[in-house]
Amino acid sequence: MAVDHRSHCPIACTLDLLGDRWTLLVIRDMLFFGKQRFEEFLESPEGISTNILASRLKSLEALGLITKQPYSNHTRRMNYQLTEAGESLRPVLRSIARWGLKQFPEARLSDALDSSSANSDY
Repeated sequence: MAVDHRSHCPIACTLDLLGDRWTLLVIRDMLFFGKQRFEEFLESPEGISTNILASRLKSLEALGLITKQPYSNHTRRMNYQLTEAGESLRPVLRSIARWGLKQFPEARLSDALDSSSANSDY
């Protein structure tokens, strides 16, 4: 997938790929919650719509951040896996989470995490 970059600034280039309101949340769900299936992403508390989720998964695959494989005989049922490039976003998301915890008194890990054992991922 070709991406038009606004500038050569590495922050701007990254935001051109990941800067919408849903992409990093999909990656968060994969990194920290082990979500792999379309239906699992729909269960996240932010309430992504099916058309936006389908679009983000397609974009992430085109960017080489995820891969997909069928998980049943039904060709439309896919498991999504992070690639090495997608997995490399883990420290970035950890930093964003730590920053958010410091900046927003109402933010807490329990809103985004399914179990307290996952807190160590942040």
